[in-house]
Amino acid sequence: MRRLLFSGLALGLIILDQASKLWTVAQIPLGHVRPFLPGLFSLTHLQNRGAAFSILQDQQWFFVLVTLAVVGAAIYYAYKTIMTGSLWFLSGLLLIIAGGIGNFIDRVRLGYVIDMVHLDFVDFAIFNVADAYLTVGVMLLMIALWKEENGSNR
Repeated sequence: MRRLLFSGLALGLIILDQASKLWTVAQIPLGHVRPFLPGLFSLTHLQNRGAAFSILQDQQWFFVLVTLAVVGAAIYYAYKTIMTGSLWFLSGLLLIIAGGIGNFIDRVRLGYVIDMVHLDFVDFAIFNVADAYLTVGVMLLMIALWKEENGSNR
C-alpha cells in the first residue's frame, strides 16, 4: 500500500509540473513577464538549455545520463526503504524523483526545460516547479540525514 501511495504521489507531482509548463507555453509568449503576486513573484516563459543558472548550455545528453542515474538511485532507495524510512527521507526522495522526471520529460521531448518562476524580491535564477521539488527534496534529505546522525529518525 505504501508503494502504491508513493507512486501515486510521484505521478501527481509530475503531472502538476507538466501542467504548469503546458499552461506557461499556452499563456505567456516566450520571453515575456507577467506579474502574478507583485513584490513576490512573476511568471515568465523561458527555454533553459542548461542546468541551474543556465550553466552547461546545450549538454542535453549529459543531463539525460545524470538524471537517469540520480532518479534511478532515488527510486532504488525509496523502494528499499519504503517500509522503514523516515517521512523526511521518503519525502525527499519523492520530490527528487518527481522533479528529476519532470525536467527529464522536457529535455527528451523538447531539448530544453521550460522555466517560468521569476522571484521579484531577489535577483535569482528563473526556475520551474520541478526545480522547486528538487531543491526542497535535497533539503529534506539533508534534514533526514542530520536527524539520523543525531539519533532521531522520525
